[in-house]
Amino acid sequence: MTAATASRYTAEYSNIAPTLPGQNLPWLTALRQDALAKFSAQGFPSLREEEWRYTNISAIEKKLFSPSLIGQVQELVPTELLASYQLPDAWSVVLIDGHFCAELSALEGMPETVSVMSMANALIKKSEILETYINKAVNNDEHSFVAFNTAWFTDGLFVHVPSTLVLEKPVQVLYVNTQSDALASTRTVIIAEEMADIKVIETFIGLDIAYLSAAVTEVFVGVNADVTLYKMQCESALAYHFGGIYVKQAKDARFIHHNFAFGGLLARCDIHTDLDLASECELNGLYLGVNRQHIDNHTRINHLKPHGISRELYKGVLDDKARGVFQGRVIVAEDAQKTDSQMNNRNLLLSNDAEADTKPQLEIYADDVKCAHGVTVGQLDEKSIFYLQSRCIDEETARNMLTFAFANEMVDKIKIKSVHDQALEQVLIRFPQEGVNKEWL
Repeated sequence: MTAATASRYTAEYSNIAPTLPGQNLPWLTALRQDALAKFSAQGFPSLREEEWRYTNISAIEKKLFSPSLIGQVQELVPTELLASYQLPDAWSVVLIDGHFCAELSALEGMPETVSVMSMANALIKKSEILETYINKAVNNDEHSFVAFNTAWFTDGLFVHVPSTLVLEKPVQVLYVNTQSDALASTRTVIIAEEMADIKVIETFIGLDIAYLSAAVTEVFVGVNADVTLYKMQCESALAYHFGGIYVKQAKDARFIHHNFAFGGLLARCDIHTDLDLASECELNGLYLGVNRQHIDNHTRINHLKPHGISRELYKGVLDDKARGVFQGRVIVAEDAQKTDSQMNNRNLLLSNDAEADTKPQLEIYADDVKCAHGVTVGQLDEKSIFYLQSRCIDEETARNMLTFAFANEMVDKIKIKSVHDQALEQVLIRFPQEGVNKEWL
């Protein structure tokens, strides 16, 4: 997208700027203005940029997605939709059209020493802490979508877990979109101090309408701390989604991410993490594309210090005219000796019109490392189909069983039962269920 197109958004910015949170904070105002200048100069990412060469977002040019002001948020929240995704065994935070909704959130029983609040509220009560963290795991130079989010975010979430505290339940963040042609831009900051342990589930849903969802999450994992982050992207089939997760890991820190991309007409997710001494990182992903969906996943693991360990496995299942993109990059710095890294991307095409573009990259500047990567793109194995047929299973059922088994490997990695069951349900509704008995799973 050109800067000329971006000017449509820039022209509207002066109208909404006074309503954005943190306007009384000079450091945030300066940060937003820097982001606005970068976005105005660059526009949204284009196909000319190497990391966006497979993803054309020019369709956003056709509409001007405007953020919902807090007084414009719909009062009629789709309660049935919300109930079907809200987890019973988790604390929940609900954001409607980019704004925190206290009435629908449930935080009873949260330890007093843990801070879980809306970003708008945190900018009032925790501004000194946020000044040292916000835009530190990512910056406006990353790409113009990040700059766009920094300038436009209307709310989000702030989570702070003190040292040695282990949260007994996960925290679910529900991003709900209810307004057509609206922009929901949110910023979330998660801080886990030394030896803390927290699990967070980000769930993105919306009505069957067109909208733009732009969510950036910054995660700071302290020394010997554990953070597990789940992302369940179940946006409308007409929606556009950009999500970025940017992580800073301290010494001996452990970070696990499970990324499930099911919805959206066009969806892009960036996951970037920086590993310190003896840090560990695990990235798991499953993307399911049908019809004309375009799903793009971009990961980057930076091994900055010695003895780091990273494991990455992404799987894609694509049917009809869907297109899946995976760009995985592992960078091993010169000082990061004894690094152990493995990356794998596997794609299953169910249609001759489906397309998978995959680009794994290893950049190794150290000489004492163990790194490997692998990629597969193909269709179902005919020998496996024939084997099942020889066991009195018809061909269609055999194909369904093999497709489900391919995807279910990623679902089985989920340790929280309610999240596992929700992901399983999403897999089953997107592909034929004949031959797959849910009670067996």
